[in-house]
Amino acid sequence: MTSEAGDQRTGGDGPPACAVVLAAGGSRRLGRPKQLVLLGGRPALQHVLDAVAAAGIERSVLVLGHLADEVAAAVRLPPGMGTVVNRDHASGQASSLRAGLAAAPEGAGAAVVLLGDQPGVRPEAIRAVVDCWRRAGAPIVRARYAGRRPGHPVLLAREVWEEAMSARGDRGARDLIAADPARVAAAEVGGAPPGDLDTREDLARLAAAWPPDQPKGT
Repeated sequence: MTSEAGDQRTGGDGPPACAVVLAAGGSRRLGRPKQLVLLGGRPALQHVLDAVAAAGIERSVLVLGHLADEVAAAVRLPPGMGTVVNRDHASGQASSLRAGLAAAPEGAGAAVVLLGDQPGVRPEAIRAVVDCWRRAGAPIVRARYAGRRPGHPVLLAREVWEEAMSARGDRGARDLIAADPARVAAAEVGGAPPGDLDTREDLARLAAAWPPDQPKGT
């Protein structure tokens, strides 16, 4: 990580949770860096970083890759967020997850994994998975939205990081979640899950629904 800060706690005892934001992708389907697409006057990635800060996460890692310098220059990092560049980002999301977990703060007991192309993620969803982890002690916690739809963010307790870092390709934590559903807890969030920003259609939908100059979650 490239910055230092004190430990994070969103309430309760025990080791803090950190955040790992995956934003290394090449945006092949969109045709331009989706991290930098403006929504409400801010880059899409900035909304994710702001949600992390609003949730009370004080130590976090932003994983960059494609056009790393350009993306880093376009966003404002919250206090306590560092960056790491995944030189192997073209191999898939799993390599970014490995890079993020490897750069996570030493004292963190869990990592909340967020996707940099989901600008609609809400601070309350981040807080919900951390709170569920503290209450239930499950090694994996996944947000669950209205209609029982699972989605991001996903929390990985440190005890499963080694297993998560064995993932390859574009699977991220999906195989880890599917391997043993009994160790996965659901954090009820409500509302709709955050939409992905992968295609021009996704961008048009998000832009149409986004209030002008209004960051999500504020």
